[in-house]
Amino acid sequence: MHPVLCTEERHASQILAIFNEAIANSTALYDYKPRTPESMVTWFATKRANNFPVIGLEDHEGRLLGFASYGTFRAFPAYKYTVEHSVYIEKSSRGQGLGRKLLEAIVAKAEAQGMHVLVGAIDLDNSASIELHKRLGFEHCGTIKQAAFKFGRWLDLAFLQKTLATPLQPVDG
Repeated sequence: MHPVLCTEERHASQILAIFNEAIANSTALYDYKPRTPESMVTWFATKRANNFPVIGLEDHEGRLLGFASYGTFRAFPAYKYTVEHSVYIEKSSRGQGLGRKLLEAIVAKAEAQGMHVLVGAIDLDNSASIELHKRLGFEHCGTIKQAAFKFGRWLDLAFLQKTLATPLQPVDG
């Protein structure tokens, strides 16, 4: 199983299903309502417009088992070398090492695109994701306590970062 670049035509409905399962059943997404199929049009358009990758893992039948991507960290020009990434695994495919493969692939893509910092915003109770990030060289750089409210409780948001050697010659502007 090798990473593939996800396309809107082939993967939007599968990504939507993964998102909506995470919204309904986890704190991986601090969202309340399921996303609509129309939301995927905008999501993919933003990825394309900014040259942000969407990398997936498929089984031998073409079913998406998980995906990773990154996007704008903050909407100010000087943050252009910093991106916020996310990794989602389809519910029945968790615990098989797919998160590690996707995280490694998204880090490699960020390096190839000349990014400098990857930021993961992870619910503090998601110890599996936090430990995976640490094993791959991410460092805990802060926690916002009670950053969100979902499932009747306050949620703490941990930030982990990995600093890359790229870009070789960063520029202002």
